[in-house]
Amino acid sequence: MPEKFIKSQSYQVSRIVKNRITVVAILCIGLHKISGQVSIDSIKPDEKRWQLFKYDMKHVFGGLGHSYAKPLHWKGKDWATLGYTALGTGILFLVDDETSKFARIQREGIPKSVREYGSKIGNPTYNYALTGGIYMTGLVTKNEKIRQTGVLMIASASAAGLLQQIAKSAVGRARPVSGKSKDTFDPFSTSRSFHSFPSGHAILAFTNAYAIGKQFNNPWLKGGIYAVGLIPGVSRIWDGQHWLSDVALGIAISVFTVESIDKYLKHKYSNAASKDKKLVSWNLNLGLNRVGITGNF
Repeated sequence: MPEKFIKSQSYQVSRIVKNRITVVAILCIGLHKISGQVSIDSIKPDEKRWQLFKYDMKHVFGGLGHSYAKPLHWKGKDWATLGYTALGTGILFLVDDETSKFARIQREGIPKSVREYGSKIGNPTYNYALTGGIYMTGLVTKNEKIRQTGVLMIASASAAGLLQQIAKSAVGRARPVSGKSKDTFDPFSTSRSFHSFPSGHAILAFTNAYAIGKQFNNPWLKGGIYAVGLIPGVSRIWDGQHWLSDVALGIAISVFTVESIDKYLKHKYSNAASKDKKLVSWNLNLGLNRVGITGNF
């Protein structure tokens, strides 16, 4: 292999690693500044946050397990949704060759900044920098809404991301860029060229967008967030890394996963909140010529 090529590839790898470290460093500095501005209203705030962190991580793993066990409890409506999803994916499969050719022709007309955003934001490194940053912001500032949104994002991205990794390897569908046809499969191939179905970038990016969008009621704001979340999936079609059906199924998996875990988390957190509200501590007060009982709500 030519020495110049090796140096070029080494430079590209080191540049990517450096950029990712820079992003994480900036995020940590930003969070440090935020923590310095927070008013501390308890004797041991760090201990409190540690307890919250452990509590939240328990729900992250609980949500992940819930999403995988959910199909065991599916009813008629759920199976119908699965059928419609399979039918829709099958219809898109029929036109994958045509849509891929059309999209790849349009690639050069797309602004470079949009293409780079689409390629990077669906990467696991950037994904967990975003989800972790949102969660830590909520934890440090003691903002329950932001904290629980971060938990939803981390749990959903982990559940959907693991599923797509297994599916990609098991299905072994060829990527458009490989030069193979849409119906070429090599299950459990170690080659990246046969890891097309479904799209991991589409899943991670839209999982985040859908989880964030659920926190707002304004339909225009929701639509804007969802549109931004679609860019990484579409960019993979431009780049010839995925077929349209790969991306469409990835988006469907994102929606199903977020909805399932969101219901689980709302149930867990609402139960905990109601228990806290019902909790009353009774104290017996004794003094000269008086006896009293105090209830702290």
